[in-house]
Amino acid sequence: MQRVAILSDIHGNLVALDACLADLVAQGGADAIVAAGDLCLDGPRPKKVLQRLEEVGAQCVRGNTERFIASIGEESFSPSEAAQLAWTRKQLGEKWIAWMRELPFAMRVGEQHNELLVVHANPTNDTEHLWPDADEETLERLIGGERAATIAFGHLHLPYVRHWRGKMLVDVASVGLPKDGDPRASYALFTERDGGWEVKHRRVAFDVKKVATQLADCGIPESAELIATLRRHRYKRLKGSIP
Repeated sequence: MQRVAILSDIHGNLVALDACLADLVAQGGADAIVAAGDLCLDGPRPKKVLQRLEEVGAQCVRGNTERFIASIGEESFSPSEAAQLAWTRKQLGEKWIAWMRELPFAMRVGEQHNELLVVHANPTNDTEHLWPDADEETLERLIGGERAATIAFGHLHLPYVRHWRGKMLVDVASVGLPKDGDPRASYALFTERDGGWEVKHRRVAFDVKKVATQLADCGIPESAELIATLRRHRYKRLKGSIP
């Protein structure tokens, strides 16, 4: 039996990451820490986040933003997005960019009969959101062929658990940019049991004002919009349903 802490979508927010790591220690720690992608883009401390993950021995999965930073594949970006990517690449340096190129798309934990799969967005690609109300066609297309009975992911920044055809789908949400109307960071603890994996979401307060100040002062382009996203802590499209 083992315990795995899964964090995702840190987005360069070292303050929130450190708060979650402190909470993990208070919860008794874990046998492994897995970071499920989108580790450093859009935040004020991209390099320090990667260094902290290295310090705690975290295993990392590639998210879409790691792919963008490492220039894997063909993508088009708006001028502001391109400027933020360029700034982040400069902060990281070639060593960390090369490290991103080698990150795996997915990670599997446990024996095949009781396997926990960790991906960034879904088992098929790193960009499509798995919404909690996804229809049958979408679920069949994105996870229907996956053997793992428990699938953990982020990307959506909304914490939820859903059961579908014997599989448990767990969005661990976001450490650095929560978007469910709750300003606290989110991560999840998975405990292996004989009958499957048990999951517990953790919500951890962090100093949002401090991160906003870091964004304003660090020199990242379009910092005002990034600060607004941090402070809004919800999707614009869901403003009518998320208080």
